[in-house]
Amino acid sequence: MIETLLLSWQIVIRNWTVYKKDFLANISPTVADPAFILVSLGFGLSPFVHEINGMSYASYLAPGLIAATALFTAFFECSYGFYVRMTFESVFKAMLTTPIGKFEVILGEFLWVFLKGALMAFGVGLVLLAVGLFKNPWGLLLIPLVGGGLAIPCGALGLLSASMVKNINQFQTVYSFLIAPMYFLSGIFFPLEGLHPAVTIGAQFSPFYHGVKLMQFAVWGRADVAQVCWHVGVLVVFSVVLGFFAYRLLGRKLIS
Repeated sequence: MIETLLLSWQIVIRNWTVYKKDFLANISPTVADPAFILVSLGFGLSPFVHEINGMSYASYLAPGLIAATALFTAFFECSYGFYVRMTFESVFKAMLTTPIGKFEVILGEFLWVFLKGALMAFGVGLVLLAVGLFKNPWGLLLIPLVGGGLAIPCGALGLLSASMVKNINQFQTVYSFLIAPMYFLSGIFFPLEGLHPAVTIGAQFSPFYHGVKLMQFAVWGRADVAQVCWHVGVLVVFSVVLGFFAYRLLGRKLIS
């Protein structure tokens, strides 16, 4: 087991070595996108929107923007990023000629996306804390854990996509019909309570929705133990199930 983790950690080191070469360019969308959404929607619409759950619209948006950072970081890293490494760079073919096997490759990718999602979420959390949108400053300590935990099932969706698409352009379809609905109908921009039951029930089948709820608990400092356990449990189930299928499908593709 220790050997497996050490070999998987080599995947993390390799990805970090490549990522840090253009570090500023790589992190700029992660920082810029939430900032512009916050300015345009949060601060821009707050004067025109009544308080939501006793807070300004900007404060309501804040935790969702952190969760969205984990979603997009994980999905794009494990879809486009993994596909490029697998198909165009043949990175994994080279790795598989070493003691690293397909299990270590997939585990290494999950370790990498967990750490990346955690760090990116923490970075956005620091920005929101600086502008006064953290109702619960101690919740900042939970942000990396929630962000990393959310990155696992979202990354698994990216890996599943990488195992199924025939060419890189087909990721646009996955984004349009899977990731975008998850993003917009997750409770980030408005509460789902009171909407059509189909929306609220459908959201339960989205790992991102449960990650958003946990991020809201952490940022707002409002948490019910039963609800926290429910959302954590569902997120774990999604991670295990999606991770299992990602391993099965990609395992075949890596050795084909």
